[in-house]
Amino acid sequence: MKRRYRPYTLPPWLRQIRAVGVQIIIPLTIFQGIRTVFFPTTFDVLLLGILIGLAIALRYDWI
Repeated sequence: MKRRYRPYTLPPWLRQIRAVGVQIIIPLTIFQGIRTVFFPTTFDVLLLGILIGLAIALRYDWI
């Protein structure tokens, strides 16, 4: 049986870390996108993909 995700059941310190992460992930993703345009390496492209996936997951409360 799948458990539903409820952010209010998390400990307060974990909710605070998640809130900070939501605020930081978008500017960090934009910076990484600009960096990838100018210095495209395999690591930069993979990191940008991970950051975009993380930003989408945090935006839609998947994690």
